[in-house]
Formats: sequence, C-alpha cells, structure tokens
Amino acid sequence: MSKDVITFGESMIRLAASKGRRLEQAKEMGVQVGGSESNVAVAIERLGLDTAFVTRLTDNPLGRMVANKIREHGVDVSNITWTEKDRVGKYFLEFGANPRPSSVVYDRANSAISNIKPKTIDWESVFEGGTLFHTSGITPALSKSAEAVTEEAMKAAKKQGLRASVDLNYRSKLWSQEEAKASMTKLMEYTDILVTTEEDTERVFDITGNNYEEVAQKLADKFGFDVVAITLRENVSMWRNNWTAIAYEDGKIYDDMTYELELEDRVGGGDSFTAGFLYGYLTGDAQKGVTFGNATSAIKQTNLGDMNWCTHEEVESLAEGGGRVRISR
Repeated sequence: MSKDVITFGESMIRLAASKGRRLEQAKEMGVQVGGSESNVAVAIERLGLDTAFVTRLTDNPLGRMVANKIREHGVDVSNITWTEKDRVGKYFLEFGANPRPSSVVYDRANSAISNIKPKTIDWESVFEGGTLFHTSGITPALSKSAEAVTEEAMKAAKKQGLRASVDLNYRSKLWSQEEAKASMTKLMEYTDILVTTEEDTERVFDITGNNYEEVAQKLADKFGFDVVAITLRENVSMWRNNWTAIAYEDGKIYDDMTYELELEDRVGGGDSFTAGFLYGYLTGDAQKGVTFGNATSAIKQTNLGDMNWCTHEEVESLAEGGGRVRISR
C-alpha cells in the first residue's frame, strides 16, 4: 500500500442543529461527515503526506457519502470493507452558549464498524510499505469485536515494522473508566506515540501530576512511549478558548505559543492536533510536531465541521507567526 500514515476507526454522519437552536427545536440539520481517525487522515493528507483510512461501512448511500467525503481530500479509501448489513453510525450535535455546554447524542449502535470481526481485514496488505499506524480509544470502545480488531491491527503494524500512534480519546458515553483502563492498557504495549489530555489520562490510567509535564513523564515512564503529546485547552467562554500543547521525549519538554481562538466549531480540534503533530514528527522532530499540531488545530477550530480544510502553506505561516490579524491578499 505504501502510505505514510494508515488510520483505522469509525467515521459517521454528523447532523447538527443550527447555532442557537436546541436539537428539540431543529427544523433542519447541517450534514457533515466525521470521525476521529478519518479526521486525522484528512488533515495529514492536506498537509502533504500520503494517507489511507480503513473502516467497515454499509454499502448504501450513507456509507458511500462517508467514503466519498473522505476520498475528496485525497485519502485512500480502497481498503474499506463494505457490507450489505448493519448501518452507518450517526451523531447529533447541539451547539452550546454560555453557560450551556455543547452536547452530542450518539446513534451508532449496531453500526458496520462495531460489528467488524477479527481476520476481516488483510492487515499485511494494508500495512505493506507503510510508515505509521494510527487509531484512537474510541474504536475499541465501540464493541468487543471492534476492540479485538484494534488489537489485531496494532500487533500487525508492529510486526511489519510500522510505528503506532494512539489518541487516548476517552468517551464516557461509550464505556466506563474501568473498561477503558483494561482495554487501553493492553494496547499501550504496542504504542510508540500517545496523544492525550490531562483529564483523559486521569480517567483511564489514574495518572495525575503537579503539572502537564509531570503527567507526560509519568506516562512515558510507565509505558515506555517514544513520545507523549498533551493538548491543553482553557475555556474562556463557549466561543473563546486558549489552546496550546506540549510533548515529552527523552526527558525533554517541547512547547509552543498559546493561541487565542475565536471558535467556529471545536469538534475535531484534538484530531487536527494529532494530525499536525504526526506530520511534524514524521517530517522533522517533536518540536516541529508540537508547532504544527498547534497551528493545524487552531485553524481547524475556525471552520465548520469535523474535518480540517487547511492547507500546508497556511499552517506553516501560522506556525511561523503569520496570518493572525491581517487579511491574506
């Protein structure tokens, strides 16, 4: 397959009420496609590396919509497993406003990916010539069989010499902290790069520290990761956030500036950080990873939808200090 980054997970139809309306009030819905691992593949592809997304989808108009929207950005979707059974997962989004938070209602039970079985995917073929495999803590939370396939993919990636990246991505609506800890602890054995938050680290691994740097070091010491990246979000208000991140590698902390964000849509912001970090790390080092991750995420959170419509040029410009105030013309 010879791709720089291969991702595996669920991508769904997103139905969002217009801003200012509760889901109960909605008269129409904005339709988007998104999911953690497909969001990562899209953003990395747009930054300039070759990516592929692997999943299982129902062969109907909704499944084809999902695949087409991901393919639109140049991501290879040729290894999607198609089925006539099951259904395409959906989620409903309600935008908040201070003091009411945004909220999500999932409709993903019995989705095609949740019913995937081990040995469905020829991982040896998928990973041939690849550099890095990425998934998140959302995928094994979908079902026991999805958990088994995630572990199968991690083992296969390591066997074929790929590095493995995981975004911890704890979702309380999908599984308990105890279930997440048992599953994710097993997957950490095969993980080289971990992306997480301080909150998710405490919920899943019961690891805390006096600061983010200490949390990152404890994670690296416990699991032997090559590098740990932690995103840091300060909620000034519903539509104004401060955003930055750090990375820990070989006893050294790498950081970056803090962005003051005027949010359009924060959903997918963490995925875009992961994408920018992986791009920067694979094409440079941990410092470039943090800088590109930060800038990629900052740009994503100014556009509507889960996916990032960034370009490499604008991410690089923002990372270097440009494009923050003036009109680009």
